[in-house]
Amino acid sequence: MRAAYNRRTVVAAATALTAVLALAACSTGKESVKGGDTSVAKVDGKISLTYLQKQGDQEYFIGEADGAKAKAAELGIDLKVVNLGNDANKTVSEVQSAVAQKSNGVIIVVPDPAVGPQVVQTAKDAKVALLTSDDQICATGPDPSSCAKDDLVARIGFSGEQMGTEVGKRAAEEFKKAGWNPADTRIVSAWKQDVTVCGDRVKAAKTAFAAGAGAQVQNIDVATDNTPTGAQDKIAATVTANAGVKHWVVWGCNDENVQGGVTALENAGIGADDVIGVGLGAYLACKDWSGSKPSGMKAALFINGKDVGALAVQTMYDKLKNGKDFPKEAFAPTTMVDATTWKSAGVTCS
Repeated sequence: MRAAYNRRTVVAAATALTAVLALAACSTGKESVKGGDTSVAKVDGKISLTYLQKQGDQEYFIGEADGAKAKAAELGIDLKVVNLGNDANKTVSEVQSAVAQKSNGVIIVVPDPAVGPQVVQTAKDAKVALLTSDDQICATGPDPSSCAKDDLVARIGFSGEQMGTEVGKRAAEEFKKAGWNPADTRIVSAWKQDVTVCGDRVKAAKTAFAAGAGAQVQNIDVATDNTPTGAQDKIAATVTANAGVKHWVVWGCNDENVQGGVTALENAGIGADDVIGVGLGAYLACKDWSGSKPSGMKAALFINGKDVGALAVQTMYDKLKNGKDFPKEAFAPTTMVDATTWKSAGVTCS
């Protein structure tokens, strides 16, 4: 996720808005905006939805948009999909545009969670239903990790804890199979550290690996921008600083982090037999399995964006047409794949 905006400016604006909301609540006697507390009426006619996605040209999000479009066509919904890229400012303007265009509901994957309070307030003022997919946002502050549960906006996606657990378990299995000396091994945990769901995934991976590996292996946390090149650069520096390490385990928030790590290790002269990469997404991992060259990418958890997009649209339809409350969170299924199973699982390489 390349930062195409000034994060300090976005955070400052979101923080200022939060303060304004708090003061307004004190002066009027009304409570501040709560996550998912937007009051919306049922729609009798055709439903109009807007789906706003970060990184809309990434394979996962392309699949998510396809799943949303297919479900919308099935349900007779008028759906508009917008690629936000990595622009937090565009996020706010596109929510305002959706309101102006009379969308009944907005589903959003934010490039940056700091815009959460402004997005929630805009939707609430317009009485537009708001649902997030993939990443969380908070109604009362820029950081979902420090947000009260009631202030988190309802989310459709994957369980960060469940995904991380599967990654850590598979990494532990591969580690035990390799028979490496723990003293000669390091784990790289790579992720964009201000994204809450990424932290959930990595934390669970660490816990599951520790439980399954039968040995203590030193972990190195690497802060990245969640892109392959960004992860590659940061992990390359980590490898250089740990020149005596013989074996490496790599996991992270997504396939981009792991792919970047595997490439950095390959460029450093570390052979595929000395690398255990466990991706998350499988849309990049499968590239390594398409050829005959050995790869340090040993497995990846397949997360199908189509399932999330379809579930998000169905959840919004149930709210607007039938008055069914949003679940706080709803999760799509995942599957662990490797070089022998990815094709049969339906993974699409990007």
